[in-house]
Amino acid sequence: MQKSSDIRTGRHCVFMMHVHLVFVTKYRKKVFTKRLLMDTERYMRKVCADFESQLVEFNGEQDHVHLLVEYPPKVAVSKLVNSLKGVSSRMLRKEHFSWLKKFLWGCRLWSPSYFAGSCGGAPLQVIRAYIEQQNCPK
Repeated sequence: MQKSSDIRTGRHCVFMMHVHLVFVTKYRKKVFTKRLLMDTERYMRKVCADFESQLVEFNGEQDHVHLLVEYPPKVAVSKLVNSLKGVSSRMLRKEHFSWLKKFLWGCRLWSPSYFAGSCGGAPLQVIRAYIEQQNCPK
């Protein structure tokens, strides 16, 4: 059996798990510029690494972001989402407060809801292409 580079092994399991996440800004405020998206991606890559996960693809528009994350079975998606949103919000407010203050509602950057979709049914290339085609702000 040929081993795929996407398949990972744990102590007692072999896995290839991906989730497509979408986070929307509070009240769909058009917060993101290209620079803020780049910083958000950097923070989210670090959070994923802390969870032994990998941010495979990231992109967004002015009011939302898409992530394709590969993660191990021991990670609860809800805990990963909580950290991704919490850390990114804190760091963006810390570094870009003068820009963000006009968009924030009670210091909240993200809507409390999110989308999480399993990527087992569609080929990952299709999801990756969809995320790459987002209209990133200039």
